Amino acid sequence: MKRFAVLLFCLLPTLVSAETRVPQSQSEITLSFAPLVRETAPAVVNIYARFVTETRRRTPFMDDPFFDGFFEGFGRPEPRVQNSLGSGVILSEDGIIVSNYHVVGMATDIRVVLSDRREFTARVLLGDAESDLAILQLEGVADLPYLPLRASDTVEVGELVLAIGNPFGVGQTVSSGIVSGLARSGAATGSGRGYFIQTDAPINPGNSGGALIDVRGELVGINTSILTRSGGSNGIGFAIPSDLLAAFVAQAREGRTSFARPWAGMGGQPADVEIAEAFGLDRPGGIIISAMHAESPFAQAGVAVGDVIVAVDDHPVNTPPEMLYRMSVTGLGQTAQVTFLRDGEERNTGVRLIAAPDLPDREPVVLQDTDILPGLGLVRVNPAVISEYTLPLESKGVLVTDTGRFGARVGFQVGDVIVGINEQGVARPRDVAAAFRARARGYAVTVIRGNRRLQLRFGV
Repeated sequence: MKRFAVLLFCLLPTLVSAETRVPQSQSEITLSFAPLVRETAPAVVNIYARFVTETRRRTPFMDDPFFDGFFEGFGRPEPRVQNSLGSGVILSEDGIIVSNYHVVGMATDIRVVLSDRREFTARVLLGDAESDLAILQLEGVADLPYLPLRASDTVEVGELVLAIGNPFGVGQTVSSGIVSGLARSGAATGSGRGYFIQTDAPINPGNSGGALIDVRGELVGINTSILTRSGGSNGIGFAIPSDLLAAFVAQAREGRTSFARPWAGMGGQPADVEIAEAFGLDRPGGIIISAMHAESPFAQAGVAVGDVIVAVDDHPVNTPPEMLYRMSVTGLGQTAQVTFLRDGEERNTGVRLIAAPDLPDREPVVLQDTDILPGLGLVRVNPAVISEYTLPLESKGVLVTDTGRFGARVGFQVGDVIVGINEQGVARPRDVAAAFRARARGYAVTVIRGNRRLQLRFGV
């Protein structure tokens, strides 16, 4: 009993100070998260987004493939309002907020509610469905509370973290856990792809866009998704690292409306045990290069097919999403230091990070009403088109951007690459237009769809 009294006396100053400031030690943390939450929660907001879509009154004939074209645009448009609920984090005193794209990306009206119940309207500055991130700007605000960003590369597995958000719309809620894993690539659900921090802090629907903070009150990530069978938290949640958030904020402040990520211009796969043995590597790891575009900045820097990339800027990379993350964090216009293996020898080179070149010109063409496939949209394939439509690196030809009124009926899909018509090769949109205007009795169109080569036949 005497030892307990002495221990309590020693801890008394800590107990008192923990009521008025953020915990500074492990012993203080075990007492209460209240000071930490009190300091950080005002920077986490609730977001209410509204989407207005138009639907048309359906008829039984509209589901019939034969009559479908006749009923295109038929019926009175009926507006339909959809609502989305999520969270966001204030990153600057002038009202820059980060949230998930799936929360606000397509919204027509965004309402942001602070923890003190003040409400503001917001607009999207920059959105990116692939990374599932959006940067917003609050209107008419100043001197707002905000969370500082911590370099996510300093985060370690086992660190204590708090998740703050608005799960199920019940209001701001805090849950605690630890960092369960790092470099979780491709693990998030929905449109988000890339590199994630894994946590067991309970995350539920409505937490999307909320804060994942450390014990110093610094933002280490934005909660974005969970792995679940029930729809609720099973202790496996994912957060987008703060380093990527910083890159998004920087581009938003530059005036970009969409995120410009560096172009690798190459294809590869993780070097697993079998590949490591085949290539004589002493251990699995890295990305083996299987394809390379001639305009790739990696090719210009001396990297070749068969090389194994093991690090970018001294950070190990084991999957293509990890490498793309590292490139995105470094940023366009910068030079990334790439470490790779060739014939068992480690080499280093600097790679200038660029956007996918939009050359040669796309030469867009839309077929006219007098053509056999009116409204068919076409562009020339170039590196930017390859990146935008996720085509194989070796793709050449003419890409379908719009099937028009009748293109889908003869088998065309957006993203198809036309390489030949009636056994004649085509390289430019005007070649396709001229071939369709030749008024042949029938057409045999060779297209590349994904990794398949197909032939579409139709008559006129």
